[in-house]
Amino acid sequence: MPSWLNRPFVGGTALERQFFTTKKFFSMEFKNAISWFEIPVVNFARAKTFYQKILDFTMEEMEMGGIRMGMLPHDRENGGVGGAICFGEGYAPSGENGVKIYLTAGKDLDDVLNRVENAGGKVILPKTEIAPDMGHFAFFADTEGNVLGLYS
Repeated sequence: MPSWLNRPFVGGTALERQFFTTKKFFSMEFKNAISWFEIPVVNFARAKTFYQKILDFTMEEMEMGGIRMGMLPHDRENGGVGGAICFGEGYAPSGENGVKIYLTAGKDLDDVLNRVENAGGKVILPKTEIAPDMGHFAFFADTEGNVLGLYS
């Protein structure tokens, strides 16, 4: 179990406190290759504004073990994979050399991609077809220097 789980949990909803403070979080059966992701940020307020603008939602915040987290939209009750932007010790953006995470961008990723530059990010690779009937992807850099993908 990660060491941060032993730190006091502050904030979040009752469901989040229960979810993150039980061993059940780490013993779920496999449904998805990814169970959770964290995007490191150096300026929490700037990153929060960026992700709220491009994904068009209101981000909830919480603190866990000294790490400030902003929750990204997901449907946990139906097996959705969640993630958060994270600010604190041990979190530093990895730029284009880090793990690639693809955010779900709805029916057409252009809706999200078209908001990236106005929110302070940069489009790295425009919408690109994977293969017929397999969808599209794109890459962007966020305000913190992380490079992420979009998928639709």
